[in-house]
Amino acid sequence: MRKKLMFFLLGLMVVGHAEAQLGMDLFTFSKKDSLRGTLTLPRTCYDVHYYHLDIQVNPKTKKIGGSNTIYFEVIEDTDLLQVDLFENMDIKQIVLDGKEKLKFRREFNAVFISLPKELKRGEKHQISIEYGGKPIVAKLPPWDGGFIWATDSVGNPWVAVACQGTGASLWWPNKDHQSDEPDSMLISVTIPEELENISNGRLRSITQRKKGWKTYDWFVSYPINNYNVTVNIGNFAHFDDVFIEPDGDSLTLDYYVLPQELDKAKWQFAQVQPMMDFFYTYFGPYPFARDGYKLIQSPHLGMEHQTAVAYGNQYLNGYKGTASSEVGLTFDFIILHETAHEWWGNNITTNDVADMWVHESFGSYSEALYVEYAHGYEASMKYLNGKKQNVKNDLPIIGPFGVNKEGSTDMYDKGQLVLNTLRHVIDDKDLWLSILRGLNEEFRYKTIDGQEVFDYINKRTSMDLRGFFDQYFRYKDLPTLAVSLVKKGEEVKATYRWEANVDNFDMPIKVTTSPGKYEMIYPTNTSKSMDLQGLDPDDFKVAEDQFYVNLDLRKTYIDPRK
Repeated sequence: MRKKLMFFLLGLMVVGHAEAQLGMDLFTFSKKDSLRGTLTLPRTCYDVHYYHLDIQVNPKTKKIGGSNTIYFEVIEDTDLLQVDLFENMDIKQIVLDGKEKLKFRREFNAVFISLPKELKRGEKHQISIEYGGKPIVAKLPPWDGGFIWATDSVGNPWVAVACQGTGASLWWPNKDHQSDEPDSMLISVTIPEELENISNGRLRSITQRKKGWKTYDWFVSYPINNYNVTVNIGNFAHFDDVFIEPDGDSLTLDYYVLPQELDKAKWQFAQVQPMMDFFYTYFGPYPFARDGYKLIQSPHLGMEHQTAVAYGNQYLNGYKGTASSEVGLTFDFIILHETAHEWWGNNITTNDVADMWVHESFGSYSEALYVEYAHGYEASMKYLNGKKQNVKNDLPIIGPFGVNKEGSTDMYDKGQLVLNTLRHVIDDKDLWLSILRGLNEEFRYKTIDGQEVFDYINKRTSMDLRGFFDQYFRYKDLPTLAVSLVKKGEEVKATYRWEANVDNFDMPIKVTTSPGKYEMIYPTNTSKSMDLQGLDPDDFKVAEDQFYVNLDLRKTYIDPRK
């Protein structure tokens, strides 16, 4: 069972101070948000083991239809189940164990299924949901969820879907909550015979159907989160490669691109090999080796679909050819960032989207680590600090729980700056890198709470980092290091303290204590003082490239005769 059960009270209205969210601005949420984001008994009473999604996709009519069969085990006696499917999609029937049609009612995007008798704990059953309709169209994919009905440069249909945040239930019925992943899944997609479909996992078969249709069966042999399930329909050219891992295991690399851009793709995707070596070195073996790795050209920018990464970065380095530092133009941002999610997001998945920072902060920080791997530490620091211009400090990185709401988009760039700060607080590179690998080992194929990441790091470092995590993740404000420098004659005294939302915030930080020498000091909310040996106030520095803080620096010069 790949989940950690969480229980929340379901109300008509949830007011999101988010009690677990220190410093979170006031949000108001509706019952619709709660039905999607909250784990109540009709959801927690069963554990999904397997999905068989069997659909037909028609690019001409922009309709999809078919069925999803959910194989599950009963966790708690129940006569009511909740699944999710957007209300614009029709449900034709729901059948229990291939025999009995079930009654159901719909409330917003939730579907409540009445069972003919109480199912008992430990029993295993299946429900098949036949459905169809026109799924919502993504207005700005991948940020705005939905289907993408496009055509390529020569007029062929080119179809994809991106649904993270919006929900996989916008196009197929499932228990749409990150805390419950099936152990495996079969994805059967029927499309016009002149096209090809690429989905997650390994291709098992292609079956010719009547009247110009064919079915692609893709099998996923690992746990997979609902928002990662995908279709990629079009006219593709295929080429492949093999990555030999340092331990001798091999990983298949398959690439599906538009034929007219094959040469560009072969040139650009050569970056995958060194990236895979980096990922293995820093985070451990590729988590889904049986299912292989695929990179698929997409009509949108990109998405971390498990083993079927969507790519749309126009075969340019950086982010569509731009970067906030020069070194950012030395690699393809989308290949690196979306592939990093195979470890951060797909291997380790958070129970609640409020903790999406685990996916995105570590995924973004992977970019800086790759720069360090390829170009050295100083280049990595330039890359990281170039991201400061993007930070808004508008909301906490952690969002409110139980309402399907992420925290601030600062989870990307601020998130990686915070992780870089944490690395330098720990001040032990080998330990830090072993923590990154250890997280992927400890929580392999699991769904977790973000607090479990905090607890793991606390345990591994033998440090009390609770104040650090609270300030940086649960409040929007950066801590401010207030420093007063007083020079009288040749004597220079520094008085310093933290100004922070968290009581007793005590993060260590490096400053210059003598000419050209950085040392760690240990400020708290209470002022401390020290003498600076031969250091002029103008030469006092804080290691702001390593520690992401605000600095309030004041200087006073006193006549030595006073």
